[in-house]
Amino acid sequence: MPVKIPLPSDAELTPETREALATLPPLNVFRMIAHAPANLKPFVDYGMSLLFQTEFDARKREIAILRVAHVTRSRYEWHQHVTIARRVGVTDEEIAKVAVDGPVRGLDEEGNLLCRVADEISRDVRLSDEALSAILERYGRRQAVELILVCGHFNMVSRILESTRVEVEGEDVLSKWKMP
Repeated sequence: MPVKIPLPSDAELTPETREALATLPPLNVFRMIAHAPANLKPFVDYGMSLLFQTEFDARKREIAILRVAHVTRSRYEWHQHVTIARRVGVTDEEIAKVAVDGPVRGLDEEGNLLCRVADEISRDVRLSDEALSAILERYGRRQAVELILVCGHFNMVSRILESTRVEVEGEDVLSKWKMP
């Protein structure tokens, strides 16, 4: 059998942790994080703040997240964010263009830039001066920082998912979930 960290059963969780999970979509990523109960709420709150409380455009955000998922080879992150990306207007054709090896050149200029930023943060840790200048010019300081936060956070998430071996749920949980 392959090595992995199993998801905790309800019996292994505190009542408070079970209660917290009951308020969330039943995603395996949240159940895995519940192994570290002190981190569940901050993890969820931070992720939700990036998804729903920034000025950065949701469609652009999802292109960047999909690129992070592709570059980090996170099957789980890719699966969940394809659903979210479609909901915010990313087309199947654009999704396919994000999932290429090498630099993304098939999107419009802005989409290619978003993917470049995701690539550089995922692979190099640090944005090049050219990429940082481009996002500052295009988005201003606030949204440039929000884009960097999104890429950094979803790099962390992909590393948790891949290192613990979280499996994709058997059903499409997010298609039933109403986003805030």
